[in-house]
Amino acid sequence: MTRRGADPELVGRERELDQLITTKLNARIRLLTSQHSDVEMAAMDGEISRLVAERQDVAGQIRTRSPAYAALVQPSSLKFQEIQHLLDSDTILLEYSLGDERSFLWIVTANSITAYELPKRSIIEPLAVQVHHLLSRTAEAGRGNSPKEPTDWSQIDVQYIRAATKLGKMILGPAAPALGRKRLAIVSDGALHFISFAALILPSGSSPNVHPSTKSLDAINYGEPLMISHEIVNLPSASVLEELRKEEHDRVSPQKEVAVLADAVFDDQDDRIVNRQMGRYKGRAIPGAKALVRATRSQMKDGRLKRSLNDLGLGENGTYRLPRLFSTRKEATAIAKFVPRGKALLALDFDASRFTATSAELAQYRIVHFATHGLLNNEHPDLSGLVFSMVDRDGRPQNGFLQLEDIYNMSLPVDLVVLSACQTGVGRELAGEGIVGLTRGFMYAGAPRVIASLWNVDDEATAELMTRFYRDLEVEKLKPAAALRAAQEQMWRSAQWHSPYYWASFQMQGEWN
Repeated sequence: MTRRGADPELVGRERELDQLITTKLNARIRLLTSQHSDVEMAAMDGEISRLVAERQDVAGQIRTRSPAYAALVQPSSLKFQEIQHLLDSDTILLEYSLGDERSFLWIVTANSITAYELPKRSIIEPLAVQVHHLLSRTAEAGRGNSPKEPTDWSQIDVQYIRAATKLGKMILGPAAPALGRKRLAIVSDGALHFISFAALILPSGSSPNVHPSTKSLDAINYGEPLMISHEIVNLPSASVLEELRKEEHDRVSPQKEVAVLADAVFDDQDDRIVNRQMGRYKGRAIPGAKALVRATRSQMKDGRLKRSLNDLGLGENGTYRLPRLFSTRKEATAIAKFVPRGKALLALDFDASRFTATSAELAQYRIVHFATHGLLNNEHPDLSGLVFSMVDRDGRPQNGFLQLEDIYNMSLPVDLVVLSACQTGVGRELAGEGIVGLTRGFMYAGAPRVIASLWNVDDEATAELMTRFYRDLEVEKLKPAAALRAAQEQMWRSAQWHSPYYWASFQMQGEWN
C-alpha cells in the first residue's frame, strides 16, 4: 500500500484530512442547493482548496517514504541489457523520446538495439493531437449537433485515415522493416501517450485495402490498422514491467474468474428507486433513468472534465448529469455467459457501489471489470476516479466516488483489471512521475495488467467489444492482449463497428504474458 513504510503521524493526518475534505464537499453540495451568497461560496471553495493542498503535501511525503510506490511511479532507468532480459523472441520494445531539436525511437529486441532519429517534438505532437481529436470528435455525431449541421461520419473517417497514415509513417515508418509481425511493447512520450497505436496506419505500397462498408474511401490507398499485424501492449516504462513481474512472481492466482460492477445508480430520482419505493422494483433494467450530480467548482475548472461532460451533452446551467449506462448491464450479463457457474460475480444496481469496489472479496477473482463512469480532474489529478452508486436502496446519498488516492491504497492482487469507462486511460503528465492516472493506480494496487480507454467511448459499442473480448478470453483461452486484439479486429471487419472510434479507445498496459 502507499502508506507502507510511512510515518504513522503522517498517515493519521492524511486520514483526518480525508474526512475533513469529504465533510466540506458534502457541505458545499448542500450550500449549492440552498440560498447562498457568492461570499459564502468563495469561502467554502477556499477552505476546500486549502485542505486539498495540505492533503497533497502529506500524501507526497508518504509516497516518497514508500519504496514500492517509488518503484512504480518514479521508476529508475534500466540499461538496455536489462531491458533485453525482459523481452522474449516474439516481442519488440519501442521506446520514444521526444526532444526540442530532434526525437528518437529505440527498437529493442532480445538480441539487438537500434536507434532511429525522428522529427522534433513540435512536429510530432501537433499531428498526434490531431489524430486523437479526429478519433474522439466522432462522439459528437448525434449528440448536440443541430439537425441542420449533421456530422459527416465518412468525412471524419477520411480525415482520420490521412492523419493516422501520416503519423504512422512519421513515428513508425523508419523502423517498419524491423517490426515484422512481432508483439509491440510501446513506451510512449509526450502527446503519444494519448494515441491508440492499434489504430495507426502504415502506408501500403500495394493495392488499396478498402473495407467494403466504407465506400467514400474507394480512391484512397491506405494500409491496415497496426493491430492487424501486431499485438500491442503499452508500458509506463521498462522498469515498471520489471517491478510488476517481481510483484506477480510469488502471487497465487485467484480461483474465481470474473467480478463485474455495472449499471450503478447515480441519483435518488432513478426509476429503480422510485419503482422500488412503490413496490414495483424487481432488480431489472428500467428505461428512462437519468442521474443528476453537482461537481465542485474546482472540478469544473478542469477543462478535460468539462469537455468530457459537455461532449456527452451533460452540461446545463452549471449543473452536470451522469446518465445511467444501460448497456453496461448487457455487457455484464454477456460476460457472465462465458464464465463457469459459480465463478462470476455480478454486482449490479445498488450493489455496484464503492463498498463493493473496495471490498476484499474482489481479490478472489482473476479479473475485475468496472463498467461505469470514469472522471478526470487535470487540475487535481488525485480527485480523478470512478463513479459507483451514489445512493443506497432507500435513495439516501452515499459516497460513490472512488478517487485515485483510494485506488493507490487498495489491495487488488488480481490478474487483470478492466476499466470499461470513459477516458480512464488518460492521466496528467507530471515531472518525475510520468503519467499519473487510474491505470497506474490499479497497477500499484496489485494488477499487472490493466485495460483502459483513451476517450469517451460509445456505450453500446463498448458492450459489443467487451462481449467479443471475453469470448476470446474465456472460451478461446487467449491471453488478454491477444484477446483484445482479436476483438478489435472483429469489430474493424464488421460494417457496423468498422470505425476506429468504436474499438481503438481501449488499450492494454502492463504484462503481456
